Amino acid sequence: MIRFDDVVVRYPRATAPAVNGVSFDVPTETITAIVGPNGSGKSTLVRALLGRVMLERGDIYVDGKSAAQLDRRKLARRVAVVSQREEPAFPLTVRDYIALGRHPHTHLWSSVDPAGAAAIARAIEEAEVAAFVDRTTDELSGGEWQRVRIARALAQDASALVLDEPTTYLDIAHEMAVFELLDALARRDQAILVVSHQLNLVARFAHRVVLLHKGTVAAAGAPTDVMRGDVLERVYEWPLVVTRDPAVGAPALLPLRGRRKP
Repeated sequence: MIRFDDVVVRYPRATAPAVNGVSFDVPTETITAIVGPNGSGKSTLVRALLGRVMLERGDIYVDGKSAAQLDRRKLARRVAVVSQREEPAFPLTVRDYIALGRHPHTHLWSSVDPAGAAAIARAIEEAEVAAFVDRTTDELSGGEWQRVRIARALAQDASALVLDEPTTYLDIAHEMAVFELLDALARRDQAILVVSHQLNLVARFAHRVVLLHKGTVAAAGAPTDVMRGDVLERVYEWPLVVTRDPAVGAPALLPLRGRRKP
């Protein structure tokens, strides 16, 4: 569904690329997770997909077509994105904000969207935001706002969903609810790409993990292949132990107390 092919991104005046030769696929019916330390290039890949940063080399394909060559509206019908940071220019009701996700499905001279009402209602239910749909966006807590942003992306009804740190501000129950939802969407034939620092949730739910380090792919594969102590210690530069989640048997990361410097 989405393919990153030898992608290189270099920001202006930077001496080294933010992303350097990254390649991986995001197939349908699969949760693909991008993980790695701060500054490793995770969010840069999302910006590159959206065309917000230029590629120095390589390409990004959506359904076999270069994302850079797709009309923005056509790209939005295929890929819905929840970016890491976003604020509306002015307050909207939650319902109206979620309805913005239907914009790619309307025509230039018409607001007619026969499937819109059903898609919005389904998004409100799946993101669990029905309790505050009549409030305005500036009246929401951080966690509520995050869930509303996910609802807007769900209303977009795209075949791929890309989320950059979707569990920011969420409590444990809603973190789990988000990943359970992503699992359900993948089972409904969607391609899911999620950027996350929550390695234990990733290990539980992701089918494939791409570990970035200084802009390159340090490891990629199933969680059991990537979530290894020797690999993670080298990338995160912190002592840790990888055990097994007693509930599901997935790898579980346990950071250790760091040694104090003299």
